[in-house]
Amino acid sequence: MMQKSAFLLLLLSISLLGWIGEVHAQPFMNRKNTEVNVAKPNILIIMADDLDSRQLSCYGGQNIQTQNIDQLAREGLKFNQIIASEAMCVPTRASLFTGLYPARHGAYQNHKAVYNNLKSVVHDLNDLGYRVALSGKDHVTKPEAVFPFRILPGLEPNCVASTDHYFLDSIAAFINNRESPYCLFLMSINPHAPWTVGNPSEFDPEKLRLPSHWVDTDTTRKQFAKYLAEVRRLDDQVGDIMQMLVRSGQADNTIVIFLGEQGPQFPGGKWTLWDNGQKSSMIVRWPGKAKPQAETNALVQYEDIAPTLISIAGGKAREDMDGRSFVSVIEGKKKQHRAYAYGIHNNFPEGPAYPIRSIRNGDFKLILNLQADSAYYIKYMMNPKDNRSVYASWLEKAQSDTLAKKLANRIALRPAVEFYDLKNDPEELNNLADESAYKDRIGNMSKELRAWMRRQGDRGIAMDVPFDRK
Repeated sequence: MMQKSAFLLLLLSISLLGWIGEVHAQPFMNRKNTEVNVAKPNILIIMADDLDSRQLSCYGGQNIQTQNIDQLAREGLKFNQIIASEAMCVPTRASLFTGLYPARHGAYQNHKAVYNNLKSVVHDLNDLGYRVALSGKDHVTKPEAVFPFRILPGLEPNCVASTDHYFLDSIAAFINNRESPYCLFLMSINPHAPWTVGNPSEFDPEKLRLPSHWVDTDTTRKQFAKYLAEVRRLDDQVGDIMQMLVRSGQADNTIVIFLGEQGPQFPGGKWTLWDNGQKSSMIVRWPGKAKPQAETNALVQYEDIAPTLISIAGGKAREDMDGRSFVSVIEGKKKQHRAYAYGIHNNFPEGPAYPIRSIRNGDFKLILNLQADSAYYIKYMMNPKDNRSVYASWLEKAQSDTLAKKLANRIALRPAVEFYDLKNDPEELNNLADESAYKDRIGNMSKELRAWMRRQGDRGIAMDVPFDRK
């Protein structure tokens, strides 16, 4: 009898060790129930703020290990070609919520409100039986008639706050209400400037790998370390949110979508139509639907997300939406989604008028600078009175360094046409616009870009003017 008891105890120990090992390997899986619920799934969207997605280690970044975001990538589908149509917070988020491009939703300049006669994904999901809420950065939720979110306390709502205290109690209470499925937007303010949270001492500025389109200066490296500290803060938030989801017992019936928004507030990033501004990140973790440890090169835009959420919820996107559902890509049924992704930039009120438009496919990008005879200027980064800024350090070095001069001038002085081979030149430093070998391709893409502008009612230069903030 004792031998039999010892044998049973041994089997129990082996099983327990196996269970512990499985939990450690898959920390975001539901420990209470491994069965995937076939009912309408919950949807949890975590969005960063001004994230340089190339810094994420799951996207090839070498300066920081983003272990929690990486874990999402191991458990879900990573999108390599998700594009923000306008590399600014307000337009990108308005596109996310409405499924419309900026010229049509009205927030085609930063801090400009959408048109007040629109519907958003909040209405669509409410009609499909979902509770829709938001916590965190919320300045793109006006007017309330267009964005009738339930606003939850928890994440910091002010993107320029010097602190980022957050709590998840009220968010946990919301998701633990099992009366109906939910779609919850958790909008972090990291790593938006002023880069005052986190621990920069984790990063040695001298050892950081800088993008090749940056000028290498001490100021750049020190500011980059502060920026990465907020990326660490973002990754920690993702971990805390996912552990909350696991504790709720809903991890296997909740779709988790991570979004990087647009690029960073460094020269050549945010407020541009280069990839460091437009190109984002998206990871979709959908147990039973999205294949784990997978990635796709399907070209998608933020305008496609609202129709996708509606499709997931069992509905059909409104015909007036610009975006299209990519559920078939998530499920592995299709490898492609869009032929082209488009870009729009209106510089006012961040600086004087400097309208830009772009079009890209998986291989090439065409950029049209509609007022190339003037200089590009952003007040937050290029103020000549601020001699402590990153760009000021670039200009100082440019006085005696040829490469620094070229990279600094690239920001302010731009040609009318830019054309890049994105696969061979991902930093977009070699403009091929004058190469005869690309003449036909440039002509075809320019024709398609201008046709898109006409369809959108995009008036080009005439749109980059002061607007009535009321």
